[in-house]
Amino acid sequence: MKGKRIARVLRSHRLRAAAGLLAGLLALMSVPACAAEPASPSGEVIAVEGNRRVDAETVRSYFHAGSDGHFDEAARDAALKSLIATGLFDKVSIDRTARGLVVHVTEAPVLNRVAFEGNKKVKDADLAAAVESKPRGTLRRAVIQADVNRIVEAYRHVGRDEVSVVPEIIDHGNDRADLVYVITEGAKTPVRRINFTGNNAFGARQLNAVIKTSATSILSFLTGGDVYDPDRIAQDREQIRLYYRSKGYADASVRSANAEYDPATKGFAVTFAIDEGPLYRFGHVGIASNIPGVDSEKLARRVLARNGATFDGNALDKSTEVLAIEMSKLGYPFAQATPRIGRNEAARSIDVDFVIDQGARTYVERIEIHGNTRTRDYVIRREFDIAEGDPYNRTLIDRAERRLRNLNYFKTVKISNRPGSSPDRVVVDVEAIDQPTGDINVAGGYSTTDGALVELKIGERNFYGTGKNLQASFAYGQYSRGVDLLASEPYFLGTRISAGVELFGRQSDVTSYQSYGSNTYGAKLLFGTPLTEELGVQWRYAIYNQDITLAPTTAGLPPSSLAVQQAAAAGPAWVSATGSTATYSTLDNTKSPTSGVRSQLSQDLAGLGGDVKFLRTTEDVRYYHSLNSDLVGMVRAQGGYVTGWGGQQVPLMNSFFGGPTMVRGFATNGFGPRDLTPGTTLDNVGGSMYWATTAELQSAIPGVPNEYGLKATAFIDAGSVFRYNGVTSAQSMQVANSNVMRSSVGAGLTWASPFGALTIDYAVPLTKAAYDVTQPFRFSAGPF
Repeated sequence: MKGKRIARVLRSHRLRAAAGLLAGLLALMSVPACAAEPASPSGEVIAVEGNRRVDAETVRSYFHAGSDGHFDEAARDAALKSLIATGLFDKVSIDRTARGLVVHVTEAPVLNRVAFEGNKKVKDADLAAAVESKPRGTLRRAVIQADVNRIVEAYRHVGRDEVSVVPEIIDHGNDRADLVYVITEGAKTPVRRINFTGNNAFGARQLNAVIKTSATSILSFLTGGDVYDPDRIAQDREQIRLYYRSKGYADASVRSANAEYDPATKGFAVTFAIDEGPLYRFGHVGIASNIPGVDSEKLARRVLARNGATFDGNALDKSTEVLAIEMSKLGYPFAQATPRIGRNEAARSIDVDFVIDQGARTYVERIEIHGNTRTRDYVIRREFDIAEGDPYNRTLIDRAERRLRNLNYFKTVKISNRPGSSPDRVVVDVEAIDQPTGDINVAGGYSTTDGALVELKIGERNFYGTGKNLQASFAYGQYSRGVDLLASEPYFLGTRISAGVELFGRQSDVTSYQSYGSNTYGAKLLFGTPLTEELGVQWRYAIYNQDITLAPTTAGLPPSSLAVQQAAAAGPAWVSATGSTATYSTLDNTKSPTSGVRSQLSQDLAGLGGDVKFLRTTEDVRYYHSLNSDLVGMVRAQGGYVTGWGGQQVPLMNSFFGGPTMVRGFATNGFGPRDLTPGTTLDNVGGSMYWATTAELQSAIPGVPNEYGLKATAFIDAGSVFRYNGVTSAQSMQVANSNVMRSSVGAGLTWASPFGALTIDYAVPLTKAAYDVTQPFRFSAGPF
């Protein structure tokens, strides 16, 4: 019994001990985090109160005692600032007690979600990328206010300066909350006026054609150019400087580009302050090679800058690129040509020596691309003439940057370098911010040629970020209808050759200027080869079916001319033709040129299959020259020749017909060889040769803002179409076929609309043949 009693006592002691141990553990677990109070070397303890998710030891890690082991005021202040800066707490306070410090914290709620309401002009994804508050992060008041400013800035970039942003916090308890930014977008804040100061050499019209920003107009909703965007303004400053530099003003600069908000107009007035500096010409232009064995005279022939010519910064840059590429071909991949410039202020000339040095042996380690959310990386990489592992050449990097900008896929493009993994390695950093590349235009109106018409154009020049170009246009007019579908790839099979396919169909009816209609449908294969920055060649193959239709005999009209009747009797014909067009252009602006030359030489050979055989050659040359700040002169010469071969005559539909595109003041098909056979319609039957020339003055209209895109023209035209080469089997056919010069003088008005150039002309014929058909007034629409 005694042994059993002792055993019971021992079990009782064990149970009490276990119970006590369990109670102690439970008590320890129930004590708040402040119970663990490690002391500093001086014996001061740090107690933490109010923390739930953040460990107390994490809080204590921000406290650092002084050299004496105490937490003085400086140590407490530093810890307080550090804890607040973590963003983990809404409130932090520190109290001193007899034993040490007590840190009181209120933890910041965790964000379940971050949402945006009321935004239509800026997408959720763009706003989410702009703000720092993120789901599963902490709710921080200071960050929220900064995010409000970031959202406002995002709206400023799309022209919405009257936006208001109100953050709302929805508390779900348990330290969980939603953050919603409620946005009131307000009206668009456009650019109302664009002013230029200090510009004497070039007028506002020319400078407006250089920049992307435009003042608001009734069609700004289509172009988007009137949106105030600080980044775009900065780009415009650089474009103005480069424009002046290309025109001989080597010292030109844009001192400032100020945008002032005008409450009265609820828009911005942007002012570019320009320092033009003097006009320079090239003096001595030469090569100074520091590489033994290099033929400087041979390289000098590759330089685009010429002695005595007006200074041209573009020619300077392109010469630098050409020399770098030429040296690479000669086996010097690291060589660079640096233009060394010397100014002669008295003579207003600039001497240029292209100094060729070997350069540091540096290689491209990586090309890193960012900012492009839509455009594929390979579309950007293919604009570089160098790849990862190649010798680094700054000239070729600059060339790639210019190519990327010219694609018009990106809002901004910036290329910079940073050191690589070793001293002879460099990382090329490419920042390319995408911009919209889709277009949709609907146009309606009246043409003196086609009558009432409506046209729809849809296009995407960077299809799904691949760089492919898709275009579709549909036209329906009173006398004509047409459809055109085009798909092209600018880098066919990874080369710089563009390739495309086009499907088209056109139908025209009988009109007052021709007694027959026509049907044409077919396809084209297109290939483009750039030879230089100014010269390119397009190769094509076309196969199409063409047919002439006559007016019904019940229409009460005289029968068509004998030549037209015989052409219609021949029935539909397939044309299988190959051809090329060589284009040379130095225009300063494709839409509104003020200087430069544009030349197009085209040739087509039909007869490689098909039903007809002919060879056709045409040439069109235009030269623009700025006469003063608002007046531009243009001269144009054009001509063509077509002949049959293999014993065939030229089909009527493939001949040349004189009209307002050659000499204004004449109707479509208004002059040229004409069938004068009595009893039939006096139809223009086309000629095998033509020539035309134009002298034109273009001017801004006083009192009309430049942003409206209106300009007046005064012109003199002259030309002729002659030498009928068609069917002459009918013995009674009488064709007037002489080379009579047609000429006219007139004036016009051109509007650079979002749909293309809309032109109204009034011309008075000065010389003509008795059988010609005149049309003094003409309205036309077409591409720039």
